[in-house]
Amino acid sequence: MSMRDGKRLKDWVEARSPAGRLWLFLGAVGVLLGGFSLIGGPSVPEPAASAAAGVTAAVSRPGAGTDAVPSAGSQTAAVPADGLGSLSEKPGASGKPVKTITVPRGVPTEASSPPGAAANSTAPSGSASGAEAGLAGQAALPGQAGLASKSERVAEAPQPTAAPQETIAPSKPATADKPASAFKATATKMNIQDVKSPGGISAWLVEERSVPLLAIRFVFDGGSNQDPTGKEGLANFITAMMDEGAGDLEASQFQERMEELAVRITFEDAKDALYGNFETLTVNREPALDMLRLAINKPRFDASAVDRIRKQLLANLAFAAKNPQQVAGKAWNEGAFPGHPYGRHANGTPESLAAIQSADLEAFRKRTFARDTLKVVAVGDIDAKALGEILDKVFGELPPKAELVPVPDTEPKPVEKLQIVEMDVPQSVVQFGMAGLARKDDDFIPAFVMNQILGGGGFASRLTEEVREKRGLAYSVYSYLQPLRYASTFGGGVATRNEAVKQSIDVIRAELERMAKDGPTETELANAKSYLTGSFALRFDTNAKIASQLLWMLHEDMGIDYPTRRNALIEAVTMDDVKRASRRVLKVDNLFITVVGKPKGLGKD
Repeated sequence: MSMRDGKRLKDWVEARSPAGRLWLFLGAVGVLLGGFSLIGGPSVPEPAASAAAGVTAAVSRPGAGTDAVPSAGSQTAAVPADGLGSLSEKPGASGKPVKTITVPRGVPTEASSPPGAAANSTAPSGSASGAEAGLAGQAALPGQAGLASKSERVAEAPQPTAAPQETIAPSKPATADKPASAFKATATKMNIQDVKSPGGISAWLVEERSVPLLAIRFVFDGGSNQDPTGKEGLANFITAMMDEGAGDLEASQFQERMEELAVRITFEDAKDALYGNFETLTVNREPALDMLRLAINKPRFDASAVDRIRKQLLANLAFAAKNPQQVAGKAWNEGAFPGHPYGRHANGTPESLAAIQSADLEAFRKRTFARDTLKVVAVGDIDAKALGEILDKVFGELPPKAELVPVPDTEPKPVEKLQIVEMDVPQSVVQFGMAGLARKDDDFIPAFVMNQILGGGGFASRLTEEVREKRGLAYSVYSYLQPLRYASTFGGGVATRNEAVKQSIDVIRAELERMAKDGPTETELANAKSYLTGSFALRFDTNAKIASQLLWMLHEDMGIDYPTRRNALIEAVTMDDVKRASRRVLKVDNLFITVVGKPKGLGKD
């Protein structure tokens, strides 16, 4: 670094607020600690092996339901010799037993990664909260808004958060005749504790004392599926308002106080849930938690703030209306789910946003913010006793039961198999999909593996090989599984020049039909399983990822021991399983396709 660059960096740092400089310092500490773990962390077996040799497949918890993903074979496996995956109980703060499970927490230590490992970044950035690709309980349907700040919200996201987002990728996928090696990792142990507060509020906790930070993630049932008719976008609106003043603090005062305390409080909406994110320094924990308590229990919804946020949301709608990807997602939802909440515009319309007033926001909060659907995860510098006190302080004032409007189960029911939305752009955007499998379906995990091979594996997937590598029709093509609460879909997308749209769709159809008819090769199946199991530990290499992953598991009722069972479920998938799941899912005659642009030679026959 030159002296001039050093001076610029020094001036930039000095221009930050005291809280901002503290966050920068803590971030640097985190990087150093991560480096030390790479150099000297205790080694563990390869993730595929250690997770496959998990512990008891079901943890008995009061009120726990059936595991969302059925386990394969026997429900009991051996505990690894090094103690990873161990389960224990000890008295908790409320006098009841606290269950603790220990799982590996790994980072890659060598470059030999399975096919597609570097091709994608498939974990969502927040709401569903970093759930694994294709298994994200609240990852967006085509067209659902992603996790942007309220000033950056757009009407509809171009593709689900679980769809591939290409970053750094190899020039060519791994060869089909050479299986890729699994990740090797160094790891530290991660203890997941099942905690219950004196007031009866449950949470999962991972203590991490190396950095003085606390992250809390929480979720309530009832997202945009609870928007009243004529007031679509209400759930999205309320998440944009939750830091716009609370208690005695007006919007500007509330946000200034957040800056003083270096606290982060954000809320996000999805189809079936509302998510909250909270991060604070340990030194400011108590006043920061009081800010969170006020935001959840006593938001102001002042008319001036409501009008200001409304203008921002309207501006985002206007921007989205000119974006072909946004338009494609919105049109696909509307066409696939006519008359159902999933078919409505999650971010509203100009007319519905204009109709939303302060009273509507407060009524929505009272109906959906309740203890019976609340799920909480905490990661960081805190113990179980202190967390129990925090749970009661922050969430104890909420009503005991939510008043949610029933939502019917559904599946894609388009009136036409092909819809074309004309837009004067040089490249058309294609969104395709059909019915998928529910998460509790016995064939969901085999279908998940199948999708990794077909279109979820980035540059190593069949669709990328056929559409991009062999024919040069598009830069990116992808597929995904999307099991939501009231509907399940299989879908995907591609963007290509107008004259290549028909050929691209024909190639995609052919690949879906080939997978349904013949299934994968043995090498493809081995590679997919190797990648899915070997990369799993990487989902727990930062506190933010841990919190997001655990919140998803908790919200989907996967069981506290799911991290120890998950890889065994993948390893148990056979060729017959994948072929059966492929036949069930890939019914190409049911494919519903939306094209936005000016496609050439594409009719509706």
